[in-house]
Amino acid sequence: MQALFTSFVAAAMASSILVSGAPIAQDIGDAIGVAQNNVIDIQFNPAYVDWDQVDWTKVDWNQVTWGTASTRQAVSTEVPAPMTEAALVAESPVAEQQAAAQAIVPVAHAAQAAVETVVTEETSTTEEPATTTAPIAPIAPIAHAAQAIAPEPTPTPTKAEETPVAQETTSEAPAPTTEVAAAAPIVVQAPVSSGGKSLWGLAYSPYNTDGSCPDVGTVAEQLKKVASVASNIRLYSTDCSQLSSALEAIGSNNIPLNVYAGIWITDGASRMESDLDKFVAAAKQYDSSLIKGVSVGNEDIFKGMSESTVIGYINQVRARLQAEGMGHIPVYTTETDAHFSKALAAASDVVQINVYSIFDGIYTDINASVDSVIQRANNIRSNVSSGKPVRFGECGWSSAGNTGPSPLSLANEIAFARGFKCAAAAAGFDYFYFEAKNAQWKKSVAASEQNFGIFDASFTPKFDFNLLNLC
Repeated sequence: MQALFTSFVAAAMASSILVSGAPIAQDIGDAIGVAQNNVIDIQFNPAYVDWDQVDWTKVDWNQVTWGTASTRQAVSTEVPAPMTEAALVAESPVAEQQAAAQAIVPVAHAAQAAVETVVTEETSTTEEPATTTAPIAPIAPIAHAAQAIAPEPTPTPTKAEETPVAQETTSEAPAPTTEVAAAAPIVVQAPVSSGGKSLWGLAYSPYNTDGSCPDVGTVAEQLKKVASVASNIRLYSTDCSQLSSALEAIGSNNIPLNVYAGIWITDGASRMESDLDKFVAAAKQYDSSLIKGVSVGNEDIFKGMSESTVIGYINQVRARLQAEGMGHIPVYTTETDAHFSKALAAASDVVQINVYSIFDGIYTDINASVDSVIQRANNIRSNVSSGKPVRFGECGWSSAGNTGPSPLSLANEIAFARGFKCAAAAAGFDYFYFEAKNAQWKKSVAASEQNFGIFDASFTPKFDFNLLNLC
């Protein structure tokens, strides 16, 4: 395999940057694992390169052709300072992205070859580098990214499906069912901590593609995959035995996940009471210490329920848990930020908000979309929460469909997820990223609603999750 590999790397013992472009010989191409004609543009921190681990003997230098170059700045003898940002574009399947991320090899080294190189002064990746090579583009959709990276067929939306809405409900659809027995760069900076995982939490709905309920074994296999990228899961109800199945799967398989449960109230008091009974039964049967909170409802004021009704349900659930000896479990609701009032915050132990910029009436770029949701959460923290913790109950980006001016693509889903994860960590917000897997079980909704997952409907990763670890 050969691929065009354009790198901007800081030279060892120099405060400058070497710029070169070369086809990589077959051995290196195999190591990088990039399919022919795919392009990777990378600007990265040379401080993380272990030059002693680079096997230069595998490079077929006869196959290397070097791009043109021009001098920008003289080489100094100072050790380069780490670059604060990097840009990555990968149009390749997941496995190849992973190999590329792990086997990036600089193609210029002072001790290895007499090559035409150029020393250029370091610039921020928020601007186009001043070089004679092709510039790195600002964040924008990669053409046909969904086909280039782990393709998954999705329904073609109708005109009605493509009508933008101010804020959509993005979870829990089926009525109670029969229970089952138990070429756009992604701007990145330095890694940030998220409990050793790429994401703090993921929203998880267990339904099979046909809307039926999975068995415990299937839930266990899915949660093992979730645990590879997140430390916490959010459930929406007890339908399909999802709480008991999750607790059983986690406990039996030692899956390192915390559970934030849900009580479904959209369908009224009888459904709420049924979910509450099942919640209590599951908490008693399995390890209740895994349950770190319970949301009473999801966007129900946005859907039209009165605030007083929601608060009444919150109080009813809290009283029941206290009577059952489970008063240590935080009780709250989850609502859109626009509908979260001080009264709702006063009734909740945690202020959990669903915030999306994907439905905004204007779109500038992914960075601005990330900034928007963080600003809105900060507004709730400052003006509504009264000092209580504020957490994102949902936030995400779809890889297909249409919600208005915001471009929906896999490239932008990756860019938003990475940007949001980093911005939320920097601002001190916990969050449940929406969502774990594509929701093809939602049959009568727009394509955008079905494609928020970071896994596809068969629980195959849609992209390399290592990309989320770069901030």
